Amino acid sequence: MKNFYSLLISLFFVLNIQSQAIYKTINSYKLEGDRELKIQLPRNYNPEEKRTYPLIIVLDGDYLFEPIAGNIDYQSYWEDIPDCIVVGIKQANTRSDDFFYDDESFFPAHEGAAFYEFIGAELLPYIEDNYKASNFRIIVGHDLSANFINYYLFKDQPIFRAFVALSPDLAPEMNYRLGERIKILQQETFYYLATGDADIKSLRSSIIESDSLISSIKNDKLLYKFDDFEDANHYGLVGRGVPKALNQIFGLFKPINAKEYKEKVLTYEGSPYDYLVKKYEDIEYFYGFEKKLIENDIRAIAAASNKKDDLESLEKLTKLVKKNFPDSMLSAYYSGMLYEKEGNLRKALIQYKSGLLLQPSQFIDKEIMLEKMYDTQEALND
Repeated sequence: MKNFYSLLISLFFVLNIQSQAIYKTINSYKLEGDRELKIQLPRNYNPEEKRTYPLIIVLDGDYLFEPIAGNIDYQSYWEDIPDCIVVGIKQANTRSDDFFYDDESFFPAHEGAAFYEFIGAELLPYIEDNYKASNFRIIVGHDLSANFINYYLFKDQPIFRAFVALSPDLAPEMNYRLGERIKILQQETFYYLATGDADIKSLRSSIIESDSLISSIKNDKLLYKFDDFEDANHYGLVGRGVPKALNQIFGLFKPINAKEYKEKVLTYEGSPYDYLVKKYEDIEYFYGFEKKLIENDIRAIAAASNKKDDLESLEKLTKLVKKNFPDSMLSAYYSGMLYEKEGNLRKALIQYKSGLLLQPSQFIDKEIMLEKMYDTQEALND
């Protein structure tokens, strides 16, 4: 299992070559000096487009940026999660100051308070002024920085929607305070917490206690996930926790899989097409951006429409495909499928033939179009 995760992390780093980090320096009046940033933009990032991207702020960016950026690049390539903007803050020489908290109040003080304000008052405006970042923001930390991210939950209106705490070194009273704050959350908030059986003993004990407390809280606005990894130490658990956290945060965004198809699409009270519309509306509501229609979901809804003999649903899906993919074989393929279901094989054949002149998609290529064309022609001759 160790070798598997090592291979997976290596693969993330290799793929990440195609989306190299941009190094920027921001001058901060809060910190009274410069702070270096690492920024990864999506592969096909276009500043002229209207779309925006979820923003991921990575503390301890000197070593934590690459695992996060690599995971984002890999999973978004396969459309499992959305393209994101990843920003890492370099803190190697300022770490103890940045995460400083008062010995009595246990809240950020002095340099720690300045760093806390820097993120909200300077860093976020800088990123939003220069890049297409959405309001759906994630913050990630490990060890001391994983404790620090919790302080942003205590704002009346938290500036982050998702928190990833990897083996946090929790401040005194943080468990109690965190529990009290989570009880009264008013906005859907994702919270991921992780430790491992070989984690630092003192940290692990506090984290297990924190999980017990959070798990007992009843609040529909909290979307919580905890992992206690086997055979994982304080540093190794990062490579395993990051993809699990992203899966938790972007669970709704994921393509329709076999489980969702069987348990939700086929059992949905409305039509399969209605399910698709609601899924994409929910994504926009939760994440604040519109998801582009993907072929995997088209196939799932078409299969459900066929299984239920729901021609109306298939017709609506076909129109949606034509609108979104006018130059793709997809439009001809699903138009032909609709005509076949209606019993109009001649029109179906015309659609399949016309598709040969269009661009292939992820799953539909020339061979498939020819096969459909020959099958339809044979059915006509019978």
